Amino acid sequence: MKRITVPLDSETIEDLETGDEVMISGVIYTMRDAAHAKITEMIKKRARLPFDLANQVIYYCGPTPAKPGNIIGSCGPTTSSRMDSFTPLLLEHGLKGMIGKGERSAEVKDAIHKFGAVYFSALGGLGADYARDVKKSEVIAFPELGPEAIYRLEIEDFFAVVIDDAKGNDLYMQLSVN
Repeated sequence: MKRITVPLDSETIEDLETGDEVMISGVIYTMRDAAHAKITEMIKKRARLPFDLANQVIYYCGPTPAKPGNIIGSCGPTTSSRMDSFTPLLLEHGLKGMIGKGERSAEVKDAIHKFGAVYFSALGGLGADYARDVKKSEVIAFPELGPEAIYRLEIEDFFAVVIDDAKGNDLYMQLSVN
């Protein structure tokens, strides 16, 4: 088990290998389909983004509303492939990590390798458990999108597994060969 802190630096990324189990602490941002579309448009228009993508990690998640006394509602991962058409552009603009579930397209895997990034898988069905790892949550952009708004999350010991590493390795491909 590796403990890592985000935002990511190049040394951490180089040390991560496909299959590594990690506990992530630091700041991540939630983004789903609608937020990806808006951010992509902003990049194309050279508009100022709500947060600097450099070295950041995006969590493909749309949190449910928090119950009274809780920081956040359930916040499990959504299917990553839904963001594949947007991902290479974000990686080109400095994004270094993504957390979601499921396989990525060949184009995304190539971009992960090209831009020295990493894709982590969170475990589906554990949204309530992941909510306990969130120490602070705030909407920072697109509140009109409801759960698809961009949230800034401060997390501690958030469990994930490295699926695609910066060296071009893919855990799902390795498992299908064995």
